[in-house]
Amino acid sequence: MSAAGPARTWAVVIPGERYEAERLFHHDTLELTGLGGGLRPGPGDPVLVVRDEEPPLVVALGRVLDADGVEERDPDDPQSGQEEAAALAVTYTRQVFDAPVPADRLAVVGPVTPVDPALYQELAGRVGPAPDRRNFLVSLHLPIEAASPSEAVRLFWSYVQELGPRELPAFVAPSGDELAMQAFVLGAEANQDPEEDDD
Repeated sequence: MSAAGPARTWAVVIPGERYEAERLFHHDTLELTGLGGGLRPGPGDPVLVVRDEEPPLVVALGRVLDADGVEERDPDDPQSGQEEAAALAVTYTRQVFDAPVPADRLAVVGPVTPVDPALYQELAGRVGPAPDRRNFLVSLHLPIEAASPSEAVRLFWSYVQELGPRELPAFVAPSGDELAMQAFVLGAEANQDPEEDDD
């Protein structure tokens, strides 16, 4: 059942596996199922998206969407096969998956927890506004043996689909500063120098 009256503030918990899925691919919304009964946020309510850790970590801010009729299974949601209640859909307003904010005073009591508005404002303030966007060059280089350029392209996309961000390093540099290029695997900076690995 949804809360009635003016907007209230909440925390929704995502397990570690779902957190990793959210970090690997960009999503504008978060859909969670298997939340059980009890009080739930209503459309427009602000939420803290919290990683299931001790202490909890705020990984995003969002607002609840009207999720009536959401039936499609989300392959990134390990709990989406459960049909205990309608999905809870949250549109992200700020994501900090790479720099979570500790929330020591947040007492999480389940997958959905009401949060005192003052504490919500404090934690949202710690998350802060989104930084200015800038251009990045992102590349992926794969040596591919093939009989023709078109076959090489087909093999390239097959490898990308099969291996994905868990195994393939992507190379990222700010536009105009290619010397600052860094390799990323699983959404985090990764050392690709085999000589340094041997040290």
